[in-house]
Amino acid sequence: MVKLLMTWDIRAGHESTYLDYITSEFAPALIRLGLEPTEAWYTVYGQGPQILAGSVTNNIDMMRKILKDPEWEQLQEQLLQYVENFNYKVVPATGRFQL
Repeated sequence: MVKLLMTWDIRAGHESTYLDYITSEFAPALIRLGLEPTEAWYTVYGQGPQILAGSVTNNIDMMRKILKDPEWEQLQEQLLQYVENFNYKVVPATGRFQL
């Protein structure tokens, strides 16, 4: 399995609309694309990204297909209305907490 790790910071003043977007559009769309959400972490104190979210797929070929899908690009563009410092990377899934 491979994991998509995403990090970002919520833009000040967009918390409510961000939460609406994540729960009603972003997360369901990831599932439709074939990603299985595994975790979402919120940093309350300290340095680092405010949000860390992870999703897995069965193999790297499926992940590549998802990341090339126009819907993935649209999801990112919409997400950037509410967040900043968005980054993602693909790593082998270990079943443990990953950064």
